[in-house]
Amino acid sequence: MKILITGADGFIARNLKIHISENKNHEVLLHTRNSTDNELSTFLKDADFIFHLAGVNRPISEDQFFIGNADLTKQIILRLQELGKKTPIAFSSSIQASLENPYGRSKKQGEDIIIDYGNNTGAPIFIYRLPNVFGKFSKPNYNSAIATFCYNISRSLPIVVNDASREMNLCYVDDLIAIFLSTLEGKFQAGFVNVEPTYTISLGELVNLITGFRDNRDKLFIENVGHGLIRALYSTYISFLPISSCSYSIPKYEDPRGSFVEMLKTKESGQMSFFTALPGVTRGRHYHHSKTEKFLIIRGKALFRFQHLITKEYFELEVNDQEPTIVDTIPGWTHDITNIGDSELIVMLWANEVFNRELPDTISADITK
Repeated sequence: MKILITGADGFIARNLKIHISENKNHEVLLHTRNSTDNELSTFLKDADFIFHLAGVNRPISEDQFFIGNADLTKQIILRLQELGKKTPIAFSSSIQASLENPYGRSKKQGEDIIIDYGNNTGAPIFIYRLPNVFGKFSKPNYNSAIATFCYNISRSLPIVVNDASREMNLCYVDDLIAIFLSTLEGKFQAGFVNVEPTYTISLGELVNLITGFRDNRDKLFIENVGHGLIRALYSTYISFLPISSCSYSIPKYEDPRGSFVEMLKTKESGQMSFFTALPGVTRGRHYHHSKTEKFLIIRGKALFRFQHLITKEYFELEVNDQEPTIVDTIPGWTHDITNIGDSELIVMLWANEVFNRELPDTISADITK
């Protein structure tokens, strides 16, 4: 299928064309503001589907809203009619299309042109009223507050927030692209297509989150970045890091036994660390009341020993890096780990809670076999 994307230099289009290009059965035709009328005619003649994403939202003069948002749409429809085509069109409108401002009126005009085209030809048309869309490839210091915040905060540049209580309605670009691709696959009925999920957040909350992403490198904490808005914001923030900032140093604690490094701390899911032990060295010899841990041998060979605090039941287990094995520590059992190999032992460790020096829940105790 040949798919035409207008506004191909834009933020949303850049994301869309990458996703579409991943399907080798599709060919992407790219129309930009530098494309000629003849090129547009050729694109429309060849296209089997159109994503009409071109638009103007930061014009020099008010009339450019209508030139960019309505006139190009009208030109596309006239060319299609001249070609006798009924090409499906997906049109990116705006939630402002219901408002009485120049941008909103220009988007509403574009919608009406698309709707008339569908009614007159029977061609499938799809209209998306978009909130503020954010994500990778967006342009800072242009029309995206999130792009500006991510760019500036990641570089410790100043930002301006005039009203921290002002709320923004947001859509993450990858969620939007998923809707576009579902449209392409025929999963939506023609007409207005719901854009979801969307999120609402105040500017103050937004800035606090993004600032926290930056500061948490020093604290080794990470937010709950696995789902929803925070996942999308974190991904966007990381995408704005200078490539030279893709790495950062973390503390390393060493003593005669080996080293210990905390890698990552979470607010709800504990922390990850690793430690080393030289041949013959034993680490641990303590128990926990409530804390639990998981160990994974990355390199070397280890002997785990356990002893029940009440019954004195004893258990031991040899583990090596050749057979990946998770070893749990069990509350109420003293445990230790000894490097029984010939080389340095490296062990990954997850604990279900972040270490609290005031309440460590780590009590020294010997194991008596």
